[in-house]
Amino acid sequence: MTNSHSKNILLVEDDPNLGLVLNDFLKMEGFNVTLARDGEKGLEAFTSSEYDLCLLDCMMPKMDGFTLATKIRKSNQDIPIIFLTAKSLKEDKLKGFDLGGDDYITKPFDEDELVRRVNAVLKRSNKTPELKEQMFNLGGFVYDHLNLTLTKDGEVSRITQKEGEVLYLLLKSKNNVLRREDILVKVWGENDYFMGRSLDVFITKLRKHLKLDPKIKIENVHGVGFILSDSN
Repeated sequence: MTNSHSKNILLVEDDPNLGLVLNDFLKMEGFNVTLARDGEKGLEAFTSSEYDLCLLDCMMPKMDGFTLATKIRKSNQDIPIIFLTAKSLKEDKLKGFDLGGDDYITKPFDEDELVRRVNAVLKRSNKTPELKEQMFNLGGFVYDHLNLTLTKDGEVSRITQKEGEVLYLLLKSKNNVLRREDILVKVWGENDYFMGRSLDVFITKLRKHLKLDPKIKIENVHGVGFILSDSN
């Protein structure tokens, strides 16, 4: 049994047999599980309770897993999402990560592997950030790492946990190359091609947050990593 008591999982799976098997197995491993049979019921369950992680089947009636993930991300940008699918196409995996997915498991899979992946994602999402330095000046912004806020000219905007973790690493290596694999291992827990695509999505999001100050740049060093700089 894992050490994951009290962790609440939303499992959305339309296959009745697989849904029951996963539901029972995850409960045996110490998780609290809510099982929904389609995307619409999954969204109803998500909006009516609080969860620590979502397991979403990709191909479902009424609302597919990708659409459900998009709706979940609109209300909660930080909750971990793992996609379950019978498809192994690279395009589907990339779509899942581009939508903010944290992992992607292709059916058929071993239940023990699923639990290990769930625990790994939960561990990454729950890790405590470094507390040595929390306030950073970046161009016209002040970044508060503890509260995940960017402030410019009195206007405060909040970023997500993963955006904050990536920005923190960039700030700690400001004006120097931060290697891609270092970001992936420290934020996602592993250096993987699909995780790398997810990293690119978060770099794009950070550039959008910081575009109000044209002096700030996150430069891509092809095949190596990124450099955060400002001219102030």
